[in-house]
Amino acid sequence: MTRLSRTRTALRTLAVTAAALLTATVSPGLAGPAGASPEPKAPEEFVALDRVDRTILQEMRYTTVHNFVGERIDGYRQPVCILTKPAATALHKVQRVLLKQGYSLKVYDCYRPQRAVDHFVRWAENLDDERMKAEFYPNVDKSRLFTDGYIAEKSGHSRGSTVDLTIVKLPAVRTRPYVPGDPLVPCFAPAGERFPDSSVDMGTGYDCFDTLSHTDDPRITGEQRVNRDLLRGAMSAAGFVNLPEEWWHFTYKPEVFPATYFDFPVSRRSVAGHR
Repeated sequence: MTRLSRTRTALRTLAVTAAALLTATVSPGLAGPAGASPEPKAPEEFVALDRVDRTILQEMRYTTVHNFVGERIDGYRQPVCILTKPAATALHKVQRVLLKQGYSLKVYDCYRPQRAVDHFVRWAENLDDERMKAEFYPNVDKSRLFTDGYIAEKSGHSRGSTVDLTIVKLPAVRTRPYVPGDPLVPCFAPAGERFPDSSVDMGTGYDCFDTLSHTDDPRITGEQRVNRDLLRGAMSAAGFVNLPEEWWHFTYKPEVFPATYFDFPVSRRSVAGHR
C-alpha cells in the first residue's frame, strides 16, 4: 500500500469513528438535557395573580432565605403568586373592598409545589439545622414540629386555592431585604422590635410557629385583634375560610381541585399565557 493510500484509509477510519461518537452523543436513549423529562405545567384553571389584580402586593417569602428554613425553597423559581382562577378572582374582590378603606392585601405564599413541601419535611427531620429558630419557632422544640402540626407531608397550598397573606396600610412602606446573619428577633416580639414588615400589626410575624398565631388566641387584643378581624372578615365575605391555627392562612371554597396535589414549579412559564 502506498503512503497516499494509507493516508486515505486513515482519514476514512477517523471519519467513521467521529460519526459514531456523534451518533452516540445525541442518542435519545442516553441521559442528558435533551432526554430529560419536561417540567410539569399548571392546568388551564391556574393563573398568575397579577394577571387578575396588579395592585395586590407580593412578597413571596419562599423565593428568599428569610423563612423558617433559612434558604430558598425547592420549586420556587420566580417570586410570582399562582392560584386557581376562582381564588384569584375572589382575592381581587377583597382587594377592591380594602382599597376603599386605605389598605392593600399582601401575599406571602400562594400555590406551593409538592417538592417544596418535601423540602420542608427534609428540613424538619434534620434536628441539627436550627439556624432560624430564634425568629420563627423560639418556644417550640424542633422535634415536635410534626406532632404539633406545624409541618406536614401534604399541604392545601399544593391544591392551588390556598393563600398566605396580610393587610398593609397605604401608602405601603417598602420592606427592607433580610440579610443573612442579621440578628434574629422572636416572631411574637412587639411589632417595633421584630423584623420590619409593611403589614399592620397582627400580633406575630408571618410563619410564626407559636400558639399566638392562632387567629382567635385570647391574648391578641386591641389593635391586633381589630386587624385580624378585618382580614378574616374581608376574606370570609369573598368565600375564603381561615385556618384557625394561622391568622394568615385562607382557602377559597369550593376548591377547584379538592384532592389533587400539584408539583409544577412556581414560575410564570408554568401557567397559560406565559408559555
